[in-house]
Amino acid sequence: MASAERSTPRPCRVTDGGGPCGAGEAAAVPALPAWAPTRRRSVVTEDDLRPVDLDVYRALVDRPGTAADLGDRLGLRPPRVGAVLRRLLGLELVTRLPGRPSRFAAVTPEVAFGGLLVRKQKELEKVRLLRAEFQERHLRAVRGTDPAALLEVVRGSDEISRRAGQVMRSARREVRFVDKPPYAQPPTVLHPVERELLDRGVRFRGVYDRAALELHSLDDDLEAGLALGEEARVVPDAPLKMILVDAHLGLIPLDSAAPELGTALVVRPCTLLDALGALFESLWRQALPLAVHNHGSVSTQDARLLALLTTGMPDRSIAKQLGLSYRTFQRRLSDLMAALGAQTRFQAGLRAAAKGWVQLAPPD
Repeated sequence: MASAERSTPRPCRVTDGGGPCGAGEAAAVPALPAWAPTRRRSVVTEDDLRPVDLDVYRALVDRPGTAADLGDRLGLRPPRVGAVLRRLLGLELVTRLPGRPSRFAAVTPEVAFGGLLVRKQKELEKVRLLRAEFQERHLRAVRGTDPAALLEVVRGSDEISRRAGQVMRSARREVRFVDKPPYAQPPTVLHPVERELLDRGVRFRGVYDRAALELHSLDDDLEAGLALGEEARVVPDAPLKMILVDAHLGLIPLDSAAPELGTALVVRPCTLLDALGALFESLWRQALPLAVHNHGSVSTQDARLLALLTTGMPDRSIAKQLGLSYRTFQRRLSDLMAALGAQTRFQAGLRAAAKGWVQLAPPD
């Protein structure tokens, strides 16, 4: 009768030779048949990974290889390679290929890091829920104790820039803004927080003062925002600049006539915030859309020209924004009107809209 006691298999080493277990130079890795079940562990976390682990995984993503091959490619000693491979096998980031010599391959990144991504998303959602909970609690406390706490004065351009980013990052659904001078920082590129929030699915609606368009970069700011989903409109003269986040926070300058933005006011839920929201919606309904549509019927430059023309910007300002001399701008405009068969700019705007070259304001 065979004994019921089973012998414990001796661990094999990661080697490049085809010899028996123990041959070769490397650290021990359990030798299991391909069909053997392995112990499942929790998803990989960023704390599990060290720079050398990522180096080895990256090398295997580029090309499967043996332990010796990895050592040569990365300049690592065999014991170090073996230790890293054991970790990556345990984290299920690497798999051993059948055959001899032993070769290793990276698990598909989508699978290997999918669990980490899901866990991070859950952690972020938990933080957002906590933020909303404590924000509501804070607002109830403020309303019931000190009405003056509904307004907060912020001084200094750097501090205003910091607070503007903080205010926008609190958005869960929508950011509304009116853009006009003065500025805390030059408006030359798309605000990094706007890019971050648009990627996250937060809606952005902006009303630009016509004079503000001359200060923005068309390529690096305005078109970058529009391409990511910002909805933009233009008014001839906005009464003041503002940022409104959902219905719980606002930021306005304390002095709109100042040449530089040195003092601002954070507004929490109150009648003033309601009035600012109503003012924005009124401006939005009156404003003209700013959108560059290029479906191949016109050049990108002409599409931009038409978009700026419909906002009512002065000719010289449009020429400057497009990087054209005034004479070149006039020639382009004349050619464009001739192509549209238009005698006036108003007629050109209507015909361009009919062709889908410019956008008319949709009903709200």
